[in-house]
Amino acid sequence: MAETSSHKNTKTRGLSGSKTEVPIPGNRRLDASSSKIAREVERSSGKKSLARAIRRLNTQTNKKKELLVLTPNLDKAKEVAERVAKGKLLIQNLSRTQRRFVE
Repeated sequence: MAETSSHKNTKTRGLSGSKTEVPIPGNRRLDASSSKIAREVERSSGKKSLARAIRRLNTQTNKKKELLVLTPNLDKAKEVAERVAKGKLLIQNLSRTQRRFVE
């Protein structure tokens, strides 16, 4: 499926010197990664797809992990992250005005 322009813009905004579509184990790809931050953008609202995005972030051990979701999905993403996430995870809406934090 093709990437929308908003998805493409969101994943790299604010990450100077970042790489996009970074290969990770299991023939998967992380949306964006810099030396300090790993970022995944998930625009769908399904719990399975949110869990998959969080598992992709779990592969990054020594970086801050950010999951960007649509505003209506913030609480659902937090609920899924509490079950699936390993370590700390920051969940924000696409414009980064609202956030949830999971430890």
